[in-house]
Amino acid sequence: MVNCCGLLNTNKEPVPLKSVEVELEVRDHVTTVVSTLNYENKEDKPLEAVFVFPLPGDAAVCHFSAKIGQTHIVAEVKEKKKAREEYDDALSSGQQAFLLEESDQSPDIFSLSVGSLPPGESASIRLEYVTELAVQADEGLRFCLPAVLNPRYQPQGSGGSEGGNVQVTSVPASLVPYSLSFSARVSSPRPVSKVESSCPLDPLQYLNTEQTQATVKLAAGHKFDRDVELLIYYKDAHQPTAVVEAGQASSQPGALMGDPVVMLSLYPEFPPAVMSSVALCGEFVFLLDRSGSMSGARIKSATDTLLLLLKSIPLGCYFNICSFGSSYEHIFPKSVEYNQKTMDEALKNVEEMEADLGGTEILKPLKHIYSQPCIPNQPRQHNSGSHRCFSFGIGEGASSALINGLAKEGGGHAQFITGTDRMQPKVMQSLRFALQPAVVDISVTWDLPKGVSVTALSPPITALFQGQRSLVYAQLTGQSSEASEGCVTVKYSLAGHPSQNQLHFSLKPAVDTGLTVHRLAARTLIRSLEMEERERKGEEDGGVKKKVVELSVQSGVSSAFTAFIAVNKDNSEAIQGPLVRRNVPTPRKMGRSKRQRGLMSGAAPVMDGWPYLGNFRPAATASDAAVFAPLLGCLPRLVPMSRAAPVMNRLMSCRMPMGRNAPVMDSSSFSESRLPQQPPRDPLLQLVSLQKASGCWVLDPALAAALGKTSEEVEKPKPASVNQEVWATILALIWLHGFQMDAQEEWELLAMKAVSWLRAQKASCVTECVEAGNALLVCNVQKDALGI
Repeated sequence: MVNCCGLLNTNKEPVPLKSVEVELEVRDHVTTVVSTLNYENKEDKPLEAVFVFPLPGDAAVCHFSAKIGQTHIVAEVKEKKKAREEYDDALSSGQQAFLLEESDQSPDIFSLSVGSLPPGESASIRLEYVTELAVQADEGLRFCLPAVLNPRYQPQGSGGSEGGNVQVTSVPASLVPYSLSFSARVSSPRPVSKVESSCPLDPLQYLNTEQTQATVKLAAGHKFDRDVELLIYYKDAHQPTAVVEAGQASSQPGALMGDPVVMLSLYPEFPPAVMSSVALCGEFVFLLDRSGSMSGARIKSATDTLLLLLKSIPLGCYFNICSFGSSYEHIFPKSVEYNQKTMDEALKNVEEMEADLGGTEILKPLKHIYSQPCIPNQPRQHNSGSHRCFSFGIGEGASSALINGLAKEGGGHAQFITGTDRMQPKVMQSLRFALQPAVVDISVTWDLPKGVSVTALSPPITALFQGQRSLVYAQLTGQSSEASEGCVTVKYSLAGHPSQNQLHFSLKPAVDTGLTVHRLAARTLIRSLEMEERERKGEEDGGVKKKVVELSVQSGVSSAFTAFIAVNKDNSEAIQGPLVRRNVPTPRKMGRSKRQRGLMSGAAPVMDGWPYLGNFRPAATASDAAVFAPLLGCLPRLVPMSRAAPVMNRLMSCRMPMGRNAPVMDSSSFSESRLPQQPPRDPLLQLVSLQKASGCWVLDPALAAALGKTSEEVEKPKPASVNQEVWATILALIWLHGFQMDAQEEWELLAMKAVSWLRAQKASCVTECVEAGNALLVCNVQKDALGI
């Protein structure tokens, strides 16, 4: 009989994992993460402990070791099947063994098996990975330690993946039976201005007077109810940089690990004259999740955000709204021109939308959207195969592999919305990116000294956005006695105008980078090859899988086809007795319903999510469909139209995450009172709802009420020579600037549309109107601040 004391799981079985310690070493925009997992067997039988847990999808896992007593074992990377066989053979012979492998289903899920842990024995497992920090819209650098592991979505009629379903043991976050400590050391050539987090932190401690080095720790008592998210801000951040890292002395020259590798961080700056001359037009299709999981506050937040999007679309565009659940439907049979009539009709439908379409099946509406022909007579450029995909991971546990992957492959931008983040600012930021003209004909050329050649390790750049980082990895082979400087040039076409950005860099290797850049470069190349192998599925093996295994073993970086294996061969005595398996639970956000539990065994699809997908076909690209996807990391990667359907099918067969803010719950296990409560329509949305499609406001009682005034109070100070719409629009702009600056990201685009309308009116007495408006609303907004 098991002595039920100490740490127990939900089945009242002892849990051998006692604590997790995580240390970050952040250097500029790259971080090394060291996790130490401490196990102890307090039972009277030998144990096998299995822990399935999430990691960032773009992490390069590069070290795995175990310490048992005074014995230290460093794992090797081997082909996955061989590693599994070696692990099983070790356990059957009574040896201690440790196995770390990436899930066959998703690159952001790992399984750690600790085998043959004798009674009374302790083991310390060390896991190390490196990853790039993602640049956020506010120029912060984001690191996320996933604490919540949610089930993966499987679309209707799809089969399981090769390796079978991920077996996850999970408990409510409040019942996680082990502790977490988390600390970070940050260093950069530029001062660290601040570090923010979704979790309580101890105060930031600077380590030097220049404030270029600092440490921060997670406050005690972490509840495992959310991912641990850090946002790091540097002063004068995001300048183009290049880091050259020397090769490994023990590796052969010419091999990836033996040659120097360069990592370029590019931040393109588009010519202002070109940006200001581009006409904003295109096609926008928004896809709204109306499944039962969207009931209550979720559908309200979705429709509020859709209101902001519809008000921000420029005149001359085409748009449509599609909503889905078990089935899907459109507001219009096909996309229509954006004007007052169509906008009013769309908003009327949006206001009446409820979460009443049953289950969640997104693949069919996506296929329908991508099968539609482009709108005739829309000016487009020649890059007819391009799609732009703007993805959102919303809530805890969203799959970073899918969110980042679909944006990267779809030529868009990925964002994550967690904790108390508002959806609207990040959605509008992505709309700003979507409205930027598509950059085409992107090429990267190198100018290096004679005797030095370059091999690209990154896939071709498919998207560039103003001020947003693009990373390029390349292998440098050979030596030169001449110049020690190289130059890289990124050329592209923006709205028909050829442009370029250059970066000169030193070929001298950086100091103290270890092999971080090499490992990140290897991870980038491995992911590209893995994608190539998946696309070849069913075809004759072209040796791509073999290349991945060889590169993974050479670089010591894990892949979908390899695993880390460590066997304690120093233990001469075989461990006696049958092994007892203990699954270490991971936190989940809330209790899962029967529908969610069914996902783990390949049942019919239930995808939970915030609301909508928007599909942008910007005028700047022919046949271009830029997909805007604020869903819970539950979208396929979108590629050229001719290949859209098969690629969607393939990617949708992956498990996709359930997000924290939109768990699928049945009525017996979840009450509306536990949902995030959204306030009734706030004053900002009340004012926005009154804006016309042209960008102006009308002087009427509804506007007066939104401004907190009576009709008489609003009409009386109007200059006599000014028409009512000009006066109303100036008042609305003054109110936005005077009272809603904290929400500027949400209304900035619709305000620009209002300013464009005002300029077109060529109204007189604008200065007098601004002065009178300030007096009426008790503000002090300058005319220049309004942009008129």
